[in-house]
Amino acid sequence: MNAEKHPISEKVAIGKANSKLILVGEHAVVHGQPAIAIPFPLIGAESVVEYVPGAVKIDSEFYHGPIESAPKSIQGIASCIKATLDALDLPCQDLLISISSSIPPGKGLGSSASVAIAVIKSLFEYAGVEYTKEEVLRLANISETHAHGSPSGIDPLTITSNSPVWFEREKPIDYIKPNGDFYFIVADTGRMADTRSAIESVTSLLKKAPRKIQRNIERIGEITHQVRQALEKASKQLLGQLLNEAQKELEALGVSDAGLNRLIYYALQEGALGAKLTGGGNGGCIVALARNEAHSQQLSEKLKHFGAQSVWPFVLKNNDLND
Repeated sequence: MNAEKHPISEKVAIGKANSKLILVGEHAVVHGQPAIAIPFPLIGAESVVEYVPGAVKIDSEFYHGPIESAPKSIQGIASCIKATLDALDLPCQDLLISISSSIPPGKGLGSSASVAIAVIKSLFEYAGVEYTKEEVLRLANISETHAHGSPSGIDPLTITSNSPVWFEREKPIDYIKPNGDFYFIVADTGRMADTRSAIESVTSLLKKAPRKIQRNIERIGEITHQVRQALEKASKQLLGQLLNEAQKELEALGVSDAGLNRLIYYALQEGALGAKLTGGGNGGCIVALARNEAHSQQLSEKLKHFGAQSVWPFVLKNNDLND
């Protein structure tokens, strides 16, 4: 690569990345079914790289100090930084990497992947080298492997996408073009989800009651196919019904809880077309579908009133962007 070996000391480079959320298919995707994830632009991560003599230092909410002394919680990011510098043929020295994120961790919104992608982009920018999407995904997966053990790859793919992502393990990635505008609200219960434990509990249930749980998983797969059609045909009412059906299946898998159910109940009481948990469950966030923009704002205010820690209304549009 034609990386600048000694960037000028005044140079400052910035990298940014969005968040993401799973619209439908969580848990079933682990067992071979499809999932749909959508870019979530309201929150994200930023990385600023500047020349500071000495060891590479990380400055973040969780740690401030040399990369070699980074705690276990950010070892993934540290490994990602080293791999990116290596790919750019830059020495691991003379840099301060300042990381900030508005994505609450442990809520199924792609916090670790977003931070990794922001860092990778900032280092490429600092080196004056253009990156490819493939390079960013490869390097981000180093961090994701630390964070999740055996990641599906859906988080980095969605964060680097302009469109909803259709994801099936070991199959080519596909992108969905929504027809029309869909007004969603994401509401945070305020409690962290333990995705790894939730996945393990579903796998355990599948061993104990294979026929019953397999039916739930396959039904989520069927719903996911129908959700794609609803997005492509601008069928808001149908999409709402499908989100409600997906939530029933997730409850049957034991990954919803009282806090999630409460926010979902209030969203439906206030006229949401549909609502379900998003991500691993047992904590984390819900996603609700509003009727229109005005209803989205009303619903957001109501969910705050009903105890949601944070609420983000956003619209999914067909921007006709290619990935």
